[in-house]
Amino acid sequence: MENYRDIIKAPIITEKTSDLARENVVVFSVDPKANKTQIKQAIEKIFNVEVEKVNTLNTYPKKKRVGRYVGRANKVKKAIVKLKEGSSIELN
Repeated sequence: MENYRDIIKAPIITEKTSDLARENVVVFSVDPKANKTQIKQAIEKIFNVEVEKVNTLNTYPKKKRVGRYVGRANKVKKAIVKLKEGSSIELN
């Protein structure tokens, strides 16, 4: 990856992730080809915080149907990032 902003696509903001934010955990949608080390470096450079741990998971596309046509939703890789004490990211 050339640019750190190519790795981190967007934050995922849901009820569950907002509950995790109280525990200093943030969830991002990331590039499917990125590994944990690249994700950690990108978060530290973009947001100027210290990352303690990164967990990743792949969500595979579900089949979606409109009438007789069947398609698929997009594949998403999520990164669950635990920040060190004293570090925080404000997502609005």
